Amino acid sequence: MKKIILQLSRRHLNFLLIFLSLSLIAAPSFLLAQLTEDEKNTIEVVKKTQNSVVYITNIKLVRDFFTWTEEAVPRGTGSGFIWDEKGHIITNYHVIEDGDLFNVTLPNQEERQAKLVGKEPNKDIAVLKIAGNVKGLQPVKIGSSSNLQVGQKVIAIGNPFGFDHTVTTGIVSALGRSMPGVGGVTIRDMIQTDAAINPGNSGGPLLNSAGELIGMNTMIISRSGTSSGVGFAIPVDTIKKIVPQIIKYGRVIRPGLGISLLSDRYAAQLGIEGVVVYEVPPDSEAYQKGLRGLTRSRLGRLVIQDIIKEIDGKKVRSYDDLYNLLDNYNIGDKVTLTVERNGKTRKVELTLVRID
Repeated sequence: MKKIILQLSRRHLNFLLIFLSLSLIAAPSFLLAQLTEDEKNTIEVVKKTQNSVVYITNIKLVRDFFTWTEEAVPRGTGSGFIWDEKGHIITNYHVIEDGDLFNVTLPNQEERQAKLVGKEPNKDIAVLKIAGNVKGLQPVKIGSSSNLQVGQKVIAIGNPFGFDHTVTTGIVSALGRSMPGVGGVTIRDMIQTDAAINPGNSGGPLLNSAGELIGMNTMIISRSGTSSGVGFAIPVDTIKKIVPQIIKYGRVIRPGLGISLLSDRYAAQLGIEGVVVYEVPPDSEAYQKGLRGLTRSRLGRLVIQDIIKEIDGKKVRSYDDLYNLLDNYNIGDKVTLTVERNGKTRKVELTLVRID
């Protein structure tokens, strides 16, 4: 009886040794197959979104001085994303700036020509539309930027240095940042992120953990020209406001005061804080309410009359302030201006009009 038990024990021991040996051999691959929930989320977002990201080549036509023949010269590259099933592509204005032709490489590596639908340089946004069959396009899922929180996860997809569909991850580092834009005014409420953004990422989508578009990667701050962990994206709520207008009208329809304003450069030279009224059309509401632009003295010198200092109690130090404050209004809204003339201030109520 003892002999039988001993034999069984040895058999079990041998089986156990073989099992442990096989387990040790398989352990490394088994461990590598284990993914964290965060990794699984990133992979899922990329799978859902990678077919919404495109590669854009900006081409400039250069005419030869002697032969007058035109040569297509690549001016730059960037990223973009599919907005809708009609073939509209969203990217940064600076990606397509000064270009004559635009090639869009789709996720399946098919190259298409695209035409420029319209642009808004002050927000660094442009809309292209690809030619040919648009069936099967996968638009990006549009999210919201109004409920973003500092610290939440973000995923950037783009084509840095020509390496298509490169994925980087990070967090929302800060909100409400203001950065100088290519259009000459400040772009406000930008999203700051530490997700690596490099040349070629411009125009690509910034996504949340649900795979929704929350911003468009636009610029970095870097002394070397490569990612330093300080990147900025235009919030999707701004994009949602601008893009439909460009698609419908070919441009952005903005509310304005119906008057001409003096450039900040000249106002700064004169040491003036505020926006100088340059010209007021005689048939405008502003003229009827007493606003007046520059005039000339008997000696021929230009004389400043009205300077806009506030809108609805909010300080206006420059045209940049005025432009961004008017972003919060619609055509037909009424605003109250605080206007200064010869050191005295007064209130003027105006109805905002359409500015083409």
